[in-house]
Amino acid sequence: MVSAPPTLEDVARAAGVSRATVSRVINGIRNVDLAIQEKVRQAIARTGYVPNQAARSLVTRRTGAIALIVSGAGGDEENPFPGHVFADPFFGRVAGGVVGFLRPLGIHPILMFADTPESRDQVIAYLRQGNADGAILVSISAEDTLPGLLAEAALPTVLFARPVRPIPISYVDVAHRAGGKLAADHLVARGCRRLATVSGPLDVPAGQDRLAGFQEAMAVHGHPYIPCVEGNFTLASGEAAMERLLAEHPDIDGVFAANDLMAQGALLVLRHHGRRVPDDVAMVGFDDSSAALVCRPPLTTVRHPVEDMAAEMGRLLLAHIERPDHPVTSRIFEPTLVVRESA
Repeated sequence: MVSAPPTLEDVARAAGVSRATVSRVINGIRNVDLAIQEKVRQAIARTGYVPNQAARSLVTRRTGAIALIVSGAGGDEENPFPGHVFADPFFGRVAGGVVGFLRPLGIHPILMFADTPESRDQVIAYLRQGNADGAILVSISAEDTLPGLLAEAALPTVLFARPVRPIPISYVDVAHRAGGKLAADHLVARGCRRLATVSGPLDVPAGQDRLAGFQEAMAVHGHPYIPCVEGNFTLASGEAAMERLLAEHPDIDGVFAANDLMAQGALLVLRHHGRRVPDDVAMVGFDDSSAALVCRPPLTTVRHPVEDMAAEMGRLLLAHIERPDHPVTSRIFEPTLVVRESA
């Protein structure tokens, strides 16, 4: 005998709330306490309840779909599909956090890439035509025009990370300067005195702020000058930067790399040159991505709470969809230090 599919009443019993509360959560109505929303989402996952999308659309006039857009990832007219994005553990964490938050609500992200003027126009047209209720945008390039275009079009959008230029768009970010300070304080506390850093790209706020936070904290510790080589958040750029730092400053004993992939590349170079980590050179990264665990030795890193931030992007976007007059908002998360064997 085939059992009946779970109902709203089943979810309500599992969550210990009323049927009306479950309905409000599923339909994205915002007058529900965040803790209760989380209980309802967990109950939906446990019971396997699937919202009736057709009925829901009639009530809410929504599609039940969200565009997850990756923009500025390096495609072009001849090769518009930036497949390397899927090899980046950082993007996987963003996507996983977005899906994990939205799926229990019966909302499904549609992955889109915008890397040429034509593809950006297609994204704008897709959203204007009502094919998705709003967009979560991961903008990678400092020259990306899509955040501004979405803001001008007044389409419900939440951006991952502070925009390069001030525009009226909601965003979620981490306190990058505080993360740079955590790295500096830890390296100094373990006795490092000749430090250097591999920065991120200095045309984006994350690269600027992580470097500034590190430099400011080092100045407080009595180190006004810290050698720096700019990278671009890739493993190869970490390798190149570490080679240059060793050539110009062979006595360095501590390095802060502004993301884990660059730290991984730097560790490979240190091993190639016979430098022991952490005995000769201590290394701290940033993100706490999967790359931190595959490093040898495992990487001490500043944790970027990406999954929590992605879930908050979903909450904030639902608020914009529910209330078109919802004010432009920022949410800033605090980083933490994860100590492993590299420092």
